[in-house]
Parts: sequence; structure tokens; C-alpha cells
Amino acid sequence: MVFHINRLRNYLILSSRRLKQVIAGAADFSIITFVIIFLLFINEFKIEDFDPVIFIRLLIIPAFSIYIFYKFGIYKSIHRYIDITVIYLFVKAILLALLLNLIVGFIFNQIFKTPGLGLIVLNDSSSFLNYFTGVLSVIILIVGSRLFAVHFFNTKKNKKRVVIYGAGSAGLQLAEALKVSLEMRPIAFIDSDPALIGTYLGGIKVMDPGSLERLSQRQKVDEVLIAMPSISKSILNRLLREIELLSIKVRILPGLAELALGKVLVSELKEVDISDLLGRYEVEPNRKLLNKNIKDKVVMVTGAGGSIGSEISRQIIKYNPKKLIILDVNEFALYEIKQEIEKLLHKDKVFSVLANVTNQSRMTEICNAFMIDTIYHTAAYKHVPIVEENPFEAIENNIIGTQSCALAAIEAEVETFVLISTDKAVRPTNIMGATKRFSELILQSLSNKVDMECNTRMTMVRFGNVLGSSGSAIPLFQKQIKEGGPVTVTHPEIIRYFMSIQEASELVIQAGAMGKGGDVFVLDMGEPVQIVELAKRLIKLSGFQLKDEYNPTGDIEIIFTGLRPGEKLYEELLIGDNVGKTEHKQILRAEEDYLSYVELKTALKLLKEAELKGDILSMKNILQETVVGFTPEKDIVDVLYLQKNH
Repeated sequence: MVFHINRLRNYLILSSRRLKQVIAGAADFSIITFVIIFLLFINEFKIEDFDPVIFIRLLIIPAFSIYIFYKFGIYKSIHRYIDITVIYLFVKAILLALLLNLIVGFIFNQIFKTPGLGLIVLNDSSSFLNYFTGVLSVIILIVGSRLFAVHFFNTKKNKKRVVIYGAGSAGLQLAEALKVSLEMRPIAFIDSDPALIGTYLGGIKVMDPGSLERLSQRQKVDEVLIAMPSISKSILNRLLREIELLSIKVRILPGLAELALGKVLVSELKEVDISDLLGRYEVEPNRKLLNKNIKDKVVMVTGAGGSIGSEISRQIIKYNPKKLIILDVNEFALYEIKQEIEKLLHKDKVFSVLANVTNQSRMTEICNAFMIDTIYHTAAYKHVPIVEENPFEAIENNIIGTQSCALAAIEAEVETFVLISTDKAVRPTNIMGATKRFSELILQSLSNKVDMECNTRMTMVRFGNVLGSSGSAIPLFQKQIKEGGPVTVTHPEIIRYFMSIQEASELVIQAGAMGKGGDVFVLDMGEPVQIVELAKRLIKLSGFQLKDEYNPTGDIEIIFTGLRPGEKLYEELLIGDNVGKTEHKQILRAEEDYLSYVELKTALKLLKEAELKGDILSMKNILQETVVGFTPEKDIVDVLYLQKNH
């Protein structure tokens, strides 16, 4: 029986609008006809009294009423999503239809001295009572049929039971949006406002925060939707810590900026991400510093198709550059970022250049052709394990590429050159970090080269892990959680600094504006975070229980895979202790030793020779002699080289 009902329900839901309107009209016709017959019989009507006028009344009155309903737009309503507004429309249409029927009946009575086509002729109190009964019956039955349709089509058994945290404007809009959701149904609001607790908003009860635990224990809630777009990151982090103890999946409505242009949409809900968990306080950017190297300047971003380069490009267009040149060796990545930027900046101001940063003559030609004022050099190979397996490619791209761009900038008299560096450049244990520190040394030596005039201000900005960058561990964790686990972490004690990609890009631009030449800036990354703890929190806030020795029946476990080649347990931002403040509280200036350009040229020549021979051990030795603190690990590449030569 249930199977047949479900088949009927699915058939009706998937049927055409026209068929649904015909069914609704037929139902209304039947209801009105039934009410007329009912009123006739309570007025002691007998079958033998049946005449053509009564038959016409049984046909014309319902048909006329259906026509009125149609004109009112009643049949344009989707029955599954009826609310109080639509019910009000129904009542108005019914009252109008029956009133017009009464008027027609009255006219026919006056002209033809017959009850005519009216439902009841009001000639005494009894007929008035009958008419009132008819009107009330039609309203109850027709509205009742719609409410039955709501119940019949909106099967709530398969819907997720969700709690909306926040009974403000955003929460109310979200609850309204969920009325048409096929996946969720709100069962309660959670709010700490004493004036709201215990009240009902849109038929949904507002409960205190402590009620969430009780609902969870009774297994009455599947998901929590946080609808407080103006909440600070620190308060959101505290709220998430409370909810994660209950192992309920959490989704969050975006901030006010994202919602300013329209109503709240269910599709705008996002999964909890790492930036929500960090609760990091972001300092308001200094607009003077943001404008200094961009406003009315010709700006070039190398590696513009990468995660950092593309975000810096997005930030640049906010500050009205004269021109923006986006450069990358990857054609598709360049195409994608250009398509995005051209929607926000006039096409005449955006130029895409397909080029390799290692080609110095090409880079000089580009700088001269566009008369570049500012360069943000983000082009680099950055994935530690891949670079460990391809060390000479990293030297060519990261070191030679930086040297080529810097020399091109000097020759073309570019005003400012900003290198995007990394915390892995500090006492590196991997090739990637060593090449980035070598790149810093090149800029430091060029800025202080006594036998060559350098009017280009060379600046380096060093920071840690960026949320949302390609290859980051966090998206991998989220993917593994969705697939049911396990979540893989390299080491239980590994810690990292994190910063949002937008904040990092803004700080890079501001730091570049403060450079005097040869400056090494480091960004205040806040407190380091233990990766395994982030993994645990993401598991719990995704609605799963952690599977470990204390809870062997949990859902998702964490597996430790061991440190990858060249990976450190923790990263540093400073080589020495000589660091000073700047006019921006999140940007520090480091005073660090460097080599002369003559020494670096010798090292570069030796690296080239090692590359030509494919001599990995010599290459690592040269990097060790040049980069302070570089302690490479022996890996499979070294072993293969030794086997080949012995």
C-alpha cells in the first residue's frame, strides 16, 4: 500500500503543470458541487423536486467559481510550498467567487422571479444561515485540500532535521528558504537572547543554547546551520568548539558582504573550513600602503595563474591600477584568471602574457614594452615532495627565474620588485626552502651591489601556510572526510602557521610598499596550530565521531603516514633574532645576513655545472654552502644517483 502511495506521489510531482492545474480545478469543482448538494439536502430537498434550474446551478456555480480562482492565480501556486500568504489569497478568491454567485442569483431572482443561478437567495434568516454555512464549508474544504496536498507531497521523513543557530534576520530568511528545500527542514532556532527564548518565529520554536545538547542526545538533530553573518571570528570559533563536542555537522552562512546583494539562499551555506576554526583576528588593512605601488601604476604579477598570484591579482584590481599585466607559463591557468579579472576591470587595462620567467631577455622586453612600475614575483615551484623529486627544475624556476626577473626589472628601471617567499626558507630541510632562501639572497645582494646602480627597490615577504592555496592539506582532509576516511596526517606533533589567502595577499602588497631596498619582511602568522587537532575538529564538525583507542566504534580514524622527504615538524619565520616593528602591526622587518653578488654568481655558475652533469649531490652541497642552515635529507633520488655512479 505504501509503495503504491509513493508511486502516486512521485508520479504527481513529476507530472506537467497543466495536469496538476486540471487536477486542482477538478477537486475544487467537486468540493463546491458537494457543498451545493449538501445545502440542498439540509433544506429538505427531495429528488422529485430536481429540475433543470437546479442542474444548471450544479454546473454553472462551480464552473464560475473555478474561473474566478483561475483569474486570481490560484492554480499558479505550487501546492507543496503553500504558506499563509497563499491561504489568504485562497480565502479572498473563494469569498469573491461566492459573492459574485450571490449577486448573479439576486439578479436572476429579480428578472425571472426564480432562485436562478445563485447558491442561496437571502430572503430570510434561515437562507442567510445556509449561505454562511456554504461559504464556510467551501473555505474549509478547499483550504483543507491544499493543506492535505502540502502534507501529502512534503514527506519529511527523509529530510535532514536542522537547527538554525541565530534567530535574527538572516536566520528567519534562511528558515523561509528552507521551506522549499527538498533536503532539510528546520526544527528549532537556537539563540541566547532571553527575549526570544520560548517564542515562535514562523512556527519554529526559539530555544536556548543548552537545548542543542538535549536535541543531540535524543538524536533529533542532523545538522546545525549557523546564521549569524556579523559574528566575529573569535566568537564563531568559540561557538564551533561547543558544537564539535556533540559531533554534529555544521554549515555556516557567509558574512554580510556576501549577503548584501540579495536574500539568504540555502545554496550560500558553506562547510566549516579552517579559517572558521582558527578564529584568527585580521587587522584592518592600511589603504595608503595598499595604494602606494598600485594606484595609477602599471603592475605585473608573475605566476598569476597560481593560488597566491591569482589572489594578489584580485586584490590589485581593487586599487585602480593603470594597467595589470598577468604573466604565467601555464596557458589554461592564465586564461582562467584573465576571464575572471576582465569581469571586474576594464578589458583595456588587463593584459595576459604567456612567458617563462627564466628567459631574461623576454622579461626585459615585457618590462620595457609595458613600462612596468611594480612587479609581484610569485612564480615558483612550491610543493615540497615534488620539488624533492625534481630539484634541478626548482633551481631553474625558483632561483634562475628570480634572478632573471630581478635583472630585467633593474634594466627596465622598474620602481618596485616584491618577491613572495616562505617560512620554509628559514633553516630549510628541503630543496624548495633552500631555493627560496637563495632567491632572497639574490635580491639582497642586488640591492647592495656597489658596482651597479640599482634604482629598483627589492623587497621580500616571508609567510607561512596559506588557506586555500593549491596542494594544501586542509582540502585533502575535507575530501577524505567526505569519502568516509581515513584522514591522513604525516606526524602527530607537526604544527603549522596559517593565514587566509586574502589576508596574506593584502599584507604582501602593504609590505612591498614599505620596502626601502633589500628588506626582508615577515608576516605575523599568529599562533601555530597542531595539524592533528585541526583534523579532529573537522571530523567532528562534519557530523562524524573520531575513531580512536578511546572510541573504537567511531566513524573516521586518523592515520599517521610519517614525515615526507624534506618536511619539518615546525616552520620558522626568522633566521636570526634581529627583527623590528613597522608601521603595520602584522608586518615585521628582519635584519638578516646576506652574501655579495660576486659570491652568489660563483654559486650560480656551479649550480649550472651540476645541472648539466645531473649531479644531485654536488647541487645539494652548493646549496648547503650558500644557504645558512640548509640540512638536506638523503632520499631515494640520492640513493639512485649513488648507485648509478658506483
